[in-house]
Amino acid sequence: MEKLIITSTVDSTMSFPSNPYNPTPKGVDHVAAEYVRTIDAGAVVCHLHGPYTVDKEIQPDGTKLSDLDIPGWGRLRDQILAKRDTIIQYGIANGRFPQRKQLMADFAPDMISTCFNAHDECFDYEPGKEPVELYGLHSRDELQEYCEVTTKLGVKIEVESFHMGGVWNAMRMVEKGFLPTPVYTTFFFGWKGGCWTPPTPKAVQYMADHCPKNFNWNTSVMDPEMGWTVVASAIAAGGHIRVGMEDNPFITPGEYARTNAELVEKCVRIAKDIGRPLASVDEARKIIGLPAKPKR
Repeated sequence: MEKLIITSTVDSTMSFPSNPYNPTPKGVDHVAAEYVRTIDAGAVVCHLHGPYTVDKEIQPDGTKLSDLDIPGWGRLRDQILAKRDTIIQYGIANGRFPQRKQLMADFAPDMISTCFNAHDECFDYEPGKEPVELYGLHSRDELQEYCEVTTKLGVKIEVESFHMGGVWNAMRMVEKGFLPTPVYTTFFFGWKGGCWTPPTPKAVQYMADHCPKNFNWNTSVMDPEMGWTVVASAIAAGGHIRVGMEDNPFITPGEYARTNAELVEKCVRIAKDIGRPLASVDEARKIIGLPAKPKR
C-alpha cells in the first residue's frame, strides 16, 4: 500500500466557532507555530487558511463567499517555510477567484484547493449557533481557467470532491487536456449542505471504488461522532488523510484536542497500528506529482 500522506488544517473558525483551542483568533504568528507543531507530529502538507472574512449576505451575483487578506496569507506561508520543509496548500476554496489568482501570483504555493462541484455548505455543527452558509457555482469554464492559471504558475490543483460529480468534472478537465495527472483529489464526508456525502465507511469505500486510476485520493471528514471511524477506514482503504481543527477538533467525541498536533499524532498512531508507513515530504511530492524541491 502507498505510504500515507497527512495534511493538517488548523482553523476551526467556520466549522466549530466555540472551540476554545482554535489558534486563528490569536493571529498569524500563533497559527504559523501551530502548523509547525503539526509538521513535527507527522504532517507533510499544510492546508492554509490565511486571514479572511465571509460575506454577511448573499451578493447580487448569487454568491456568498470569502474575501482574502492576501498579504496575511503571504506572512503565514513565509513563517512556516522559514522553520520547516513542507508542502504548502492554499485552502478557502470558497474564496473569490480573482483574489485567489492574485494570491497565487504574489505568494506561490505548491498546491491550491479548488472546488470541482458547486459550493453549497452549511457549517451547522454547534446547536444554537447561527450557521455559516456558503454558496457559489464553479462552472466548467471557471474550472478550465483554474487549470490554465495553475499550470502557468506551476501550482498543483487539489481537486475538492464533495461528491462524485466533482470527480466527473476533474475527469472532464483531464480528457480535454487541461488538468495534468496524477490528479490529487480530496473526498469530503459529513460536510453539511447540498453537496453532502455521509460520513460512513460504506461511503468511503464507494468513493474509493469509483476513483479513477490516475487519481490519488485524500479524505476530509467533518463529523464529531464518526470522524475517527472514517479516518481509520480511509487509511485502511489506501487513501490519504487530512486532519485538524477545521474538520474535527475532537480527540474523542465531546473532548476537544488542545492542539492540532494531537490530532495528527492520533492519525499517526492509527496508521502505525495497521502497519501503514508515513510519507516523508519528498515522498509526498512524488506521490502527488509535485516537482522535487531544489537542493540548497
